[in-house]
Amino acid sequence: MTTLKALKLIVATTAIIALAGCSTMKDKMSKAKMMDAAPAADIVDTAVAAGSFNTLVAAVQAAGLVDTLKGEGPFTVFAPTDEAFAALPAGTVESLLEPANKDKLAAILTYHVIPGKVMSGDIAGKTMDATTVNGQTIAINATDGVMINNATVTSADIDTSNGVIHVIDTVLLPQ
Repeated sequence: MTTLKALKLIVATTAIIALAGCSTMKDKMSKAKMMDAAPAADIVDTAVAAGSFNTLVAAVQAAGLVDTLKGEGPFTVFAPTDEAFAALPAGTVESLLEPANKDKLAAILTYHVIPGKVMSGDIAGKTMDATTVNGQTIAINATDGVMINNATVTSADIDTSNGVIHVIDTVLLPQ
């Protein structure tokens, strides 16, 4: 079993256990209602529960960033979907998940995070640069939809207890 498959299995198992616990709640709120409720889950737990960020979560684990993204924050995370990771050249994700590439993986992942909580309404109609946690800048264009460098924000303002997630369709690669 490859490292990627093993990590995906761990993430999927964790998500199933988490969702199974949700079904025992007295009010039996649906997953969708839980996501609309006041944000009780942090960035990592929200990503796991969403089910479309398995590769991102596996990468965050491999890079040793789970505790950071479960921390106080606030953080704004531009979260690539599993499909965005699948669009990378063959073997890229598997290579990045190798322990020898932990620093490179961490640099890529922290390029997807800016300090503070930036909601879409805060940037609507504007273009700007923002400094990411890894120290490099990203270009934000919110004049017609929202673009982060060459990535399109496909879903915005997923509120979490320690920040916000904006879903993007492309993995951002630092220079």
